[in-house]
Amino acid sequence: MARPLIGRTVRRLRIEQGLSQQALAQKLGISASYLNLIEHDQRNVTASLLIKLAEMLRVDFSALSGAQERELEVGLREVFSDPLLGVEPIPEPEIEAAAANPNVARAVLSLYRAWRVAREDASGIALPTGRRILLPNEEARDVFHERANHFPELESAADGILAELSAAPAEMNHALADRLRRRHQVSVRVGPLENALRRYDPETRSLMLSEQLPRESRGFHMAFQVMLMEARDVVEAVLAAISPSSPEAASLIRIGLLNYGAASLLMPYEPYREAAILLRHDVEALASRFGVSFEQAAQRLCSLQRASARGVPFFFLRVDPAGNVTKRFSAAGFPFARYGGSCPRWIVHGAFSTPGQVRVQVAQLPDGATFLCFAKCIEGPAAAWGEPPPTHVIAMGCDVAHGADLVYADGLNLEHAAVGIGLSCRLCDRPNCRSRAFPPLEHRLAVDPNLAGDSPYRFEAKK
Repeated sequence: MARPLIGRTVRRLRIEQGLSQQALAQKLGISASYLNLIEHDQRNVTASLLIKLAEMLRVDFSALSGAQERELEVGLREVFSDPLLGVEPIPEPEIEAAAANPNVARAVLSLYRAWRVAREDASGIALPTGRRILLPNEEARDVFHERANHFPELESAADGILAELSAAPAEMNHALADRLRRRHQVSVRVGPLENALRRYDPETRSLMLSEQLPRESRGFHMAFQVMLMEARDVVEAVLAAISPSSPEAASLIRIGLLNYGAASLLMPYEPYREAAILLRHDVEALASRFGVSFEQAAQRLCSLQRASARGVPFFFLRVDPAGNVTKRFSAAGFPFARYGGSCPRWIVHGAFSTPGQVRVQVAQLPDGATFLCFAKCIEGPAAAWGEPPPTHVIAMGCDVAHGADLVYADGLNLEHAAVGIGLSCRLCDRPNCRSRAFPPLEHRLAVDPNLAGDSPYRFEAKK
């Protein structure tokens, strides 16, 4: 199994905190030359030294996992493997060196995203007005990802409202409707709505919810309305600090922040974290206890990143049947591929064949990082007869080291159950994969008319 990239992580954290090698080495009680070897991953880090590093750098152990460096490496590898760039293959040591300098790596990724947008515009995808498409959804997604999907200001605002509600989870829908009526003179009604799930009319002060919404979704929309009316200033302050690049991106981020606040109302931070530990992160059991949907319960688990009381670091993914990723967060360091499809061997795709069931997989990436993954296919109600119901898979996972904390690990031999997956076929070096859709871009094809292999493509190893 590949060693965690602790050295590069230590170097990044040291530089971010303005410490010289000599200064940090002195605090750790080691020589500067020994620290230099650690930062270049040429020396192992003992358990006692790891504890000292976490204390001196004022971070927890998860911050020393190398997840950020791994994620940047994946992004750079995707960028440099794009054949339209027309560059020679970049050696792995150079990619690793670039990832060890996060500001440089992020600049390269930003330039690549801008180039992709410009290339799409040149292909005729610009708007009729001539204005360039700025991909506000990608910007909004990055905002939540970069902040580990955790916003303490909104947690505090939700806690303040909850202190006045004093309602048990089973009574929350009634309590929210009552608060809207008494505090804001807003009436809540459920009935038919055309082409909408929720509609608020400021003039009549009425909140109309679609009759197609299940009970847990009605509660979420009422919580959203409460946050919209009572936490608007907090949301706008968070948004101002983010400074979105366009009004469209600002609108998407604002909606995302209000959704976050609604989740904080329905699933208060500390009670939810305690329940998650007690129920061993059984998402279906958590959904039942707090009166929310599977997706809402799963997504809330990913936001438990309070410094003084962190939950298990999870990644979260929502995928539709066409493979489009409509939501993603990663506090677990899972390196999502930003462009192109993901690995067909991953349980995310297999879950579509078993709607309503939770599927579990121990997935191992080519670098040895291993994750306990679970996924469930959710089908919503069809709008009308003949309309296909909305279908998507909710997938989550964490480092396999947390397996004992999850009910989904029960009955699994975590050391031997791993299934090798890749990030995407074009970035995967695994040979003899029967599920491969196309060859990796950094390898030369090895075509032999006298041999029919078990993989659609055979390729030479990188030199």
